[in-house]
Amino acid sequence: MAKAPTEGVIIRAENGDVIRYDETGLVLRLSDKVISDIAARLELKPQAVAVDALPLPDLPEGIDLWAPRREGDWLFFQANLPGADSARSYRRHVEGGAVIAEAQGPLLAVFGIGGARAGLGSPGPARFRWHVLAPADDIGAVGQGGEGEAAATDALEPLRELTVEALMADELLARRRAAFQSLPLMVVRAETDMAATAHELGTGAAVANLDQGFANLKAAASRLGVGAQVLAVVLDYTLEDLTGDPVAYRDGMIALMERITRGMAKQGLARPVFLSAFDCGTQSVTRGPGLEGQWELSWNHGDHRLVFAAPSYAFRIDDAGRLTDEGRAEKAVLLAEALLAVQGGGKWLCPVIQLAEWSEGGIRLICEAQDGLVIDGDDPFGAGPLAGFALEGVTNGAKISGVAVEAGDAKVVVLKCSKRPEGEVFVTYAHAAAPGEGPYPANRGALRGDFGEGALRRWALPARLKLTGL
Repeated sequence: MAKAPTEGVIIRAENGDVIRYDETGLVLRLSDKVISDIAARLELKPQAVAVDALPLPDLPEGIDLWAPRREGDWLFFQANLPGADSARSYRRHVEGGAVIAEAQGPLLAVFGIGGARAGLGSPGPARFRWHVLAPADDIGAVGQGGEGEAAATDALEPLRELTVEALMADELLARRRAAFQSLPLMVVRAETDMAATAHELGTGAAVANLDQGFANLKAAASRLGVGAQVLAVVLDYTLEDLTGDPVAYRDGMIALMERITRGMAKQGLARPVFLSAFDCGTQSVTRGPGLEGQWELSWNHGDHRLVFAAPSYAFRIDDAGRLTDEGRAEKAVLLAEALLAVQGGGKWLCPVIQLAEWSEGGIRLICEAQDGLVIDGDDPFGAGPLAGFALEGVTNGAKISGVAVEAGDAKVVVLKCSKRPEGEVFVTYAHAAAPGEGPYPANRGALRGDFGEGALRRWALPARLKLTGL
């Protein structure tokens, strides 16, 4: 007899799971509106306290502030502080701690999980330094790194370093400010460990500390008297997987997403958007099971909302294959753009090559793309005159002699060849390139959609397809 599942979903609404079950029993998630209605029916109303009955605590020293007032356990004041926030209202708890911005709406969050490379940050505060915060456990945007357990706290503090998640939150705030929208408070935290497989990552210290991060988010929101919402969870784990099996990698990442979703449900948080970059390797690592496992994951990720925002060849890396400060900023911009697209009810689809077929005009590559395709003439990543395309398995010396988008169909790329290829031929894009040097991975290309400008481009994902029609 088949063993009954120990966890799953009983009722799911458009905005997430309503009733789930696991080995502990049923997990019920109610909306803020329902909770408010229950509180009203039970007459659970806060008792008004006269403001003039509450003495002002000591004011923060050394800053230009005015109009202080106390409401409950919070000291509010207006101030002119450094950063993009400039003159506005701020708050600090009467017991002390950090000054943070006064903001409307729920407490928002961007979390991240992955291997050691995901736990790196650039020095310095955020542009919106009083809005982009971390749990006040003296750890900052970078979590425990698998060393020790995250502490429980309901307090928040500004950042000392900027991870991809922090830069992404900062970018989202910059977009809102440019549109004259309200600036919410944003909590960020990236948890990592030294897991050797995706399955281990889903059961190890990083995900346990991420659970504590979710609990801390809820506690901080409760302290502020607002709701909590996780905007996205950034996944950054590919080269670290040592299974040697692309399918095992895929299954491990699906299990990780399910584990994170289940942990969030226990805190009453809705199912997240998972964001990732399609890892292209380093200057020396250009192929391997982890890289190939992403292809499996890109089309089979269960019922989770997984969005590949960009191939990693679009981001600058150092000689050790880690993102540079510029690379982190480049990645954060594209992750933020992808999140805004899916939040707005749209989609974010980087071009994907789905079929390679021989015809008399050359090799036709049929692509799934959100936009018309372009071979970028500026070649910003140094892919070379063939834009990152190559042939494998050719036995008669046939070579690619030219690359162009088909005139009659902007979602078809045509590779002109010196002659008809023979053998068991595979067409590759940004895959298995010879090791190289420079600020970008050796696997790189110049194929993109005609969307956006500057850093805001949808670059094509790596591919390896068997050539048909020979």
